[in-house]
Parts: sequence; C-alpha cells; structure tokens
Amino acid sequence: MALVTGGTSGIGRAIAIAYAQQQAKVVVVGRRMDEGEETVRLIQEAGGEAIFVQANVTKEADVEAMIVRI
Repeated sequence: MALVTGGTSGIGRAIAIAYAQQQAKVVVVGRRMDEGEETVRLIQEAGGEAIFVQANVTKEADVEAMIVRI
C-alpha cells in the first residue's frame, strides 16, 4: 500500500500513478475532492486500485480521520 499526500495534482498525482503501476494499492490524500477523484479514476482506468481521502494534513483532526478510514 502507498499513501500519497498531495496526490491530487502535479508531482503527487504522478507519484500515485507510478505506485499504482507497480501494483501498489494507493490511498490518494488531498484537500480538493474533484482532483482527488480524478486521480483515482486515472489509476482505476489503468487497472490499478485506489481510494481518495479528503484531508488537510496540517490539521490533526483530518489526519486522525484519515487514519481511521484507511
């Protein structure tokens, strides 16, 4: 499993996709739901497994909720 914070765009998205290409189950974490869901869609369309968790990793409550979810 790979947990990628900032996986909604840019380098984070590229890293999430690269992990999925190596057969990792990917948890995409970010603040922007639409972009996070797009990253998951790209991974799934390529045959990978991924979920999106909306969280701001600078907020303790978001991090705790993220941990519970995964």
